[in-house]
Amino acid sequence: MLVLGIETSCDETGVALYDSEKGLLGDALYSQVKMHAEYGGVVPELASRDHVRKLIPLIREVCQQADLQLSDLDAVAYTSGPGLIGALMVGASTGRALALALGIPAIGVHHMEGHLLAPMLEESPPSFPFVALLVSGGHTQLVRVDGIGEYELLGESLDDAAGEAFDKAAKMMGMDYPGGPLIAKAAQTGDSSAYKFPRPMTDRPGLDFSFSGLKTFTLNTVEAAKDDEGKLDPQTLSNIAAAFEDAVVDTLAIKCKRALQHTGFKQLVIAGGVSANRKLREKLDEIVRKERSGLFYARPAFCTDNGAMIAYAGCQRLMAGESTGLAIQTRPRWPMDTLHPLGSEQPEGGAQRG
Repeated sequence: MLVLGIETSCDETGVALYDSEKGLLGDALYSQVKMHAEYGGVVPELASRDHVRKLIPLIREVCQQADLQLSDLDAVAYTSGPGLIGALMVGASTGRALALALGIPAIGVHHMEGHLLAPMLEESPPSFPFVALLVSGGHTQLVRVDGIGEYELLGESLDDAAGEAFDKAAKMMGMDYPGGPLIAKAAQTGDSSAYKFPRPMTDRPGLDFSFSGLKTFTLNTVEAAKDDEGKLDPQTLSNIAAAFEDAVVDTLAIKCKRALQHTGFKQLVIAGGVSANRKLREKLDEIVRKERSGLFYARPAFCTDNGAMIAYAGCQRLMAGESTGLAIQTRPRWPMDTLHPLGSEQPEGGAQRG
């Protein structure tokens, strides 16, 4: 089955072609980061307009990469949530219209299910069951995964997501948006032991996260470290960045270790934009070795939002006989544990069999 995947949930326009037998045949991505950096964060209206401009050219680009025509498609998969409603509508309406014009099925895909399954695109994918850490600008969740659609939420952030905390901390330090890569870069020359940052909610049982207190601690640390002109010297900035990064990484790692011990599973998957963080990968690799477990993640290009993960996730459900009706449904909020197991009977209003 040849599936076109469309991702437009936020500030990246992603398109890909995935073949159930041949694998990934084409992939293209346009990032709006530079445009939104001027405003210090994503502007929803600008994001939607840019998706409109970029989506069709990217579809043409991936078809050229694979030397295929739209008429060769067997199905279309698009992100239907969660995300920015205007951005979601661009991809959903385009994908649904394209499928209707070609007379082929279409399916709306859960954005975070796409992230969770992205490591399946690698040469050595994980096998079910496993624990997944979904960590991005909008989500920080620990999920028990017994199969596609068989998800149990083990823990989540009670306030800011880890990626959001990175962005806000970077802004406090006078860095641009997005903050995660900039903090990681500054931390390379920093001494994390120069400051003692807390590891939120690690001193109590459970698998939930909280990063709001860490954000406040960072703000107080930055303000106290500024000179008489209200500036941070470069080394102090690097030290604070390193201490903050270590605090987030340690917090995530401690909870991942607990989740592995709680479930008894021997495989840990990390997915989402923050999963590209080098220190996080190193720390989790150290933990899984001690737990005699395995660590799996997608290549850096597939950690951020992309069309390949949507094409793959959609293909799995399409091959199980699922599809979405003519009505375009987008869901800005969509708990992942409400998804149904692959190929099972769907709840009313969800994907349809056929």
